[in-house]
Amino acid sequence: MHFLDQRPSYDLTYNDVFMVPSRSNVASRLDVDLTSADGLATPTPLVAANMTAVSGRRMAETMARRGGLAIYPQDIPSEVVAASIGKVKAASPVFDIAVTVSPDTTVGETLLLISKRSHGVAVVIDDDRHVLGLVSPQDASSSDRFAQAKDVMASDVTRVTSDTAPADVFALLSEQHQEIAVAVDPAGRLVGVMTMKGALRSGIYSPALDDQGRLRAGVAVGINGDIQAKVHAALNAQADVIVMDTAHGHQEKMISALGRAREARDAFTAETGRHVLIVAGNVVTATGCDDLIDAGADILKVGVGPGAMCTTRMQTGVGRPQFSAVLECAEAARERGKAVWADGGVRHPRDVALALAAGAGSVMIGSWFAGTHESTGDQLTDHQGRSYKESFGMASARAVRQRTREQSAYQRARAAMFEEGISSSRMYLDPRRPGVEDLIDWITSGVRSSCTYAGARSLPEFADRAVVGVQSGSGFEEGRPLDQSW
Repeated sequence: MHFLDQRPSYDLTYNDVFMVPSRSNVASRLDVDLTSADGLATPTPLVAANMTAVSGRRMAETMARRGGLAIYPQDIPSEVVAASIGKVKAASPVFDIAVTVSPDTTVGETLLLISKRSHGVAVVIDDDRHVLGLVSPQDASSSDRFAQAKDVMASDVTRVTSDTAPADVFALLSEQHQEIAVAVDPAGRLVGVMTMKGALRSGIYSPALDDQGRLRAGVAVGINGDIQAKVHAALNAQADVIVMDTAHGHQEKMISALGRAREARDAFTAETGRHVLIVAGNVVTATGCDDLIDAGADILKVGVGPGAMCTTRMQTGVGRPQFSAVLECAEAARERGKAVWADGGVRHPRDVALALAAGAGSVMIGSWFAGTHESTGDQLTDHQGRSYKESFGMASARAVRQRTREQSAYQRARAAMFEEGISSSRMYLDPRRPGVEDLIDWITSGVRSSCTYAGARSLPEFADRAVVGVQSGSGFEEGRPLDQSW
């Protein structure tokens, strides 16, 4: 990447910059390879943040199925993480996990469960997981909430085998004028579901798979306590990447923890032959990158203060504008043969494109993904009938209470005195893009177009060819679309 004019002497946010179109021979967005340039080589360079309000099993499955990653937060007990990742690994890489209910489940409970997934139905199954029917909100809309699923389910179900190609699923649904197909194994047991849009997506995205063909997921580990035990637990839980995570990554405690994590990882590799990369952060300077690389980091997580839930800059004055932080850290990491994740501050597809143009190997997204069906929180409704989920910062009082739950009451109260971050925020589901897949479509479409404007067929080419200029606040406002006339 280079600047249109002289590189400014001050730091820049994503809003401060724009990309200039270059001569290009890339004719189609689908000619662009979005494989991440971070050493993990995921097909989509997006990572769901290790926030309690964002990443759980549903997010991990969906992100991996569409080529990205989700990182389990450090606050979740190791045995719970192991059980959840086990379910992710057992999931189909092609068909979505279905919301399932028994024939006796009430309509009220069924409707609550349907909101957990974007495909909009619940599959009614028996004790042997044989498919009995489907329940949609439309089927249940006029029924008593204490009626049972078997009373309102539609038994006209489009069934396919688990090896049916997505293009064939699409053709079958189109022919039968149905919205969703149910995949079953040879014994007739439920495998998953696929909508027409899901079939189209399966032709665009490749899943992020491990060496056994299973969906991938990562685990965050804090820098306190028995680091080696926690890393071993994550690796034994089949984590595909370890994220050593703390708000201030450039500190002695992180450097020491990284050394112990690397020892645990290397011992695991020697025993199993499986090499797992270690991500560490957060940092915003080249010096911080160099020190963490020396300590054992393979990927650096970059960003202090740009996140929507983060109050660090206003509370402490510490941080750095994110575009400049990513640009400097990516250059430093590349010189050492390493990579960075741009963590935080993205609110539009353009921001993701700019982070990748600045040299990020992948982009980590938190609050933006919190307002989706697949995030971990319960879907709530405000007084205007708008759906939302609650989000909170990982240094907030709410997160600190969860992280210190095993400490004494005094220790927990003392830790709560030093909160940074918002403890409760409403992240509204966009009616046009209520699922994380909808956001992935929107983001990757924008990134692919950015690459065609730069004449790049891959992300390394994009980072090499992108031309960036600096704009005023009014220049940024000029680029905003209007949803009504002036």
